[in-house]
Amino acid sequence: MEISMMNRQAGVVKPDLFPFRTVSGSHKSTRLLSGSTRVQFHTTIDKRRVGGVKAVRSEIAVDEKQSQQSISKPKRTEPVRLFVGLPLDSVSECSVVNHSKAIAAGLRALKLLGADGVELPVFWGVVQPESLDRFDWTGYLTLAHMVRDAGLLLRVSLHPYAHTFPGFPIPQWLESVSDSDPDLLFTDRSGRRRHGCLSFSVDELPVLSGKTPLQALETFFASFRDSFADLFGSVITDVMVGLGPDGELRYPSIPSVASRTQVSAVGEFQCYDKYMLANLKHQAENTGNPLWGLAGPHDAPGYNETPNSDGFFKDHGGSWEAPYGQFFLSWYSNLLLGHGDRVLSIASKVFDDLPVRLSGKVALVHAWHRTRARAAELTAGYCDYDAVAQVFARNSCGVVVPGMELLDGEQRDACSSPESVMAEIMAACERHGVPVTGENSSAAAAAATGFRRINKCLLSSSAVETFTYQRMGAEFFSPEHWPLFTAFVRGMTELELTGDDVVSGKETLALPMNAAAAPATSVGRNDREMQTV
Repeated sequence: MEISMMNRQAGVVKPDLFPFRTVSGSHKSTRLLSGSTRVQFHTTIDKRRVGGVKAVRSEIAVDEKQSQQSISKPKRTEPVRLFVGLPLDSVSECSVVNHSKAIAAGLRALKLLGADGVELPVFWGVVQPESLDRFDWTGYLTLAHMVRDAGLLLRVSLHPYAHTFPGFPIPQWLESVSDSDPDLLFTDRSGRRRHGCLSFSVDELPVLSGKTPLQALETFFASFRDSFADLFGSVITDVMVGLGPDGELRYPSIPSVASRTQVSAVGEFQCYDKYMLANLKHQAENTGNPLWGLAGPHDAPGYNETPNSDGFFKDHGGSWEAPYGQFFLSWYSNLLLGHGDRVLSIASKVFDDLPVRLSGKVALVHAWHRTRARAAELTAGYCDYDAVAQVFARNSCGVVVPGMELLDGEQRDACSSPESVMAEIMAACERHGVPVTGENSSAAAAAATGFRRINKCLLSSSAVETFTYQRMGAEFFSPEHWPLFTAFVRGMTELELTGDDVVSGKETLALPMNAAAAPATSVGRNDREMQTV
């Protein structure tokens, strides 16, 4: 049987409940795909406030060697649930399902392979484009029912912010409000605005036709809950709420895709909208140093400069260690944590009585990690990973951590260390009892060495309960990638083939037929997606 996928067309058993408002899936041994089944992809272009200002570390807070040793010690006794991300543009801005035949065939392949489920990215701008009061969940409901019919579970990621790819904006009504008051958006030192991402300082201000952004988010979450009520627990087992740019709890310190690939990228502080500056001024006056509240650091480097190109982040004698620097970094980080706490608190209230795991995503910011200041982490808002983990623990939410396939030895800059940052985040989550969902950065990056690194992370930490592989598409099903992924899945599920399960002479896990000939398509931040006619 050959399944050809073109574009564009418009009862599983309820698992047991887990702590953290969670449900569990189970891995099952399964027969391999028949050799006569082929999947063909045609690709063309188409609750509490985190308050107060506290001291920031002046040295690396966690011993990296100790962290690396802890991540290498085998601890896992239970299988990790495996999900695969659906394409970011699975639903169009018109709420129509894209790639419907391709996705349906992909779901069947993943079910046969033994995956537990898929992850569905949901964008606020798609479901509530024109009005504060009107939602359209048609496309996402169609996809959820396709997942249910395929016998898979569903993780849903709710994205309130604009996303780099596929270019979905924030809702039109929200964009109109920000156009009339640009200070609602994050702003850098030069006055450039980050369109599609509201400043964390306006969370509780009635700037949206008398409503606060938090109230609008609560309406978004509640509408999702009500529209998918019959799927929770049986199909929808996990809900991730977006906390910032690309769903991550961070400042948009490096706003462009191109800049984020620069190994020298330090980023810039995003604190120059009038609401952030008013907040900074208030905090400075409360500490008895009103001059500290006039602006952000004057001697911080630009987006793609090195830490030592100016005085703020210098390893020795940098003003980040001076009293003003410590004050500013604490204020900046606490504002980020306060935003995360408020959004997770609302999500906990909305989904409290449902059998789903709640989570939010942190960023794996690893550039310049091996310097004393860790400049890229500081501009993103990260001073203390324990404080981050405490926010999630306080709201009974898990943490999604991307980049599990990244290796130190593959970084172009010796000061970059994704493995050390991963170890610190994982250790903080373990200390505070926060369950972890791992992710990779992209299918393109996960070569054989990447899969080995993922397995090491999954097997070495008791905190990791789930792994979401990003992301389904032409590259995912390519002859170069698909065999590596199937081997990875078999290793995760530890299949013990019985006589009936042994693959016979002609039986094999078929590769997508024309994937090798498919044109390389354009990418978003970390994903290569199925492109459509």
